Amino acid sequence: MPDKLAAIVDEFASAPRDVVLEMLLEYSDAVKPLPAEFEGHAGMEQVPECQTPFFLKAEVTGAKTVQLYFDCPPEAPTTRAFAGILAEGLEGATVEQVLAVPNDLYQRMGLANAISPLRVRGGTAILQRLKRQVSEG
Repeated sequence: MPDKLAAIVDEFASAPRDVVLEMLLEYSDAVKPLPAEFEGHAGMEQVPECQTPFFLKAEVTGAKTVQLYFDCPPEAPTTRAFAGILAEGLEGATVEQVLAVPNDLYQRMGLANAISPLRVRGGTAILQRLKRQVSEG
């Protein structure tokens, strides 16, 4: 797991439960707007396990690093926060680092105690699809 993502995991895991939701909201702002090439979600994969429309695309560059693209409505701040955590924590990461991210990432962060199991399941599905795209990339 990249150091940036490990630091985010540690930050959440050590935070008091009442602060975790505020921290999540801050990460919802870390999702960058989609480039024009993905307009209408062209070439992106939808994650149906999410309660809200969520689309992602993971691209492997020639340097074997991963570029991530996410789209999720602003009205879904928790789901956007999952994307923001991954975007920030995996920025510049290698294929190997992305594939090494533990599948129970959100449980390690302590989110299972702060948000609904359905939302944790959606976040886990995002990570699984992202890792599959990277492995195929």
